[in-house]
Amino acid sequence: MSPYLLKKPNLIHKNLPSSEELPDSDETPVDYQLQDLLPHLLLSVLATIWAERMDWYFGVDMGIYYDPDQPAIVPDAFLALGVERIINDGLRLSYVLWEEEQLPILTLEVVSRKYRNEYSDKKDFYADLGILYYVIYNPYRRRLPSFEVYKLVGNHYEKLQGKSKQEPIWLPEIGLAIGVEHGTYQGISREWVYWYNESGDRYLTPEETNLQLKQKNQKYEDMLRSLGVDPDAI
Repeated sequence: MSPYLLKKPNLIHKNLPSSEELPDSDETPVDYQLQDLLPHLLLSVLATIWAERMDWYFGVDMGIYYDPDQPAIVPDAFLALGVERIINDGLRLSYVLWEEEQLPILTLEVVSRKYRNEYSDKKDFYADLGILYYVIYNPYRRRLPSFEVYKLVGNHYEKLQGKSKQEPIWLPEIGLAIGVEHGTYQGISREWVYWYNESGDRYLTPEETNLQLKQKNQKYEDMLRSLGVDPDAI
């Protein structure tokens, strides 16, 4: 049971609207491309490393309904554990707390040039809601850190620190670390947010995995040709 529903047990018993009855979009477009690409990178990696798991859901630009009398809040991305990964053929229209009965464990906000109170009102709201981790990525910061991870301690978020500036932050309740480094995704070379294992090794994107496989196959074919064997004839 989510901490929020424990605070409002009446939500469990009321005849509340379902996800099919609630708006599935606030019709507000993302401010710029990175707000779409970065969460989908994280999702694509999870879909690979957690391919056999069916107890998680990663929402991108999806509304979280926390109160039937309030509009949904729409983080750039969020991760929920202990929920069905796929609920039916139509998939999820939105994430409704009184249906899921599980609060997301992590939310992500990608800051654009149009500031949306990511460091103030939104941060306080996620803390009040009880979301354990809050991640902010701000590519426009130069003097302050562009990447920050907060953990809920009591009723307030405390910033987590790695041993070094570039070290990913380990999230034990999720079983992954999250951090930033320069890389290439969909042909775009820049700093990205990635998932890592506990040792700090970065999980590859599907693109990188496919490239590695192609390179291995090419080496194998070259070796066969050097031995006088046509790989296409095998």
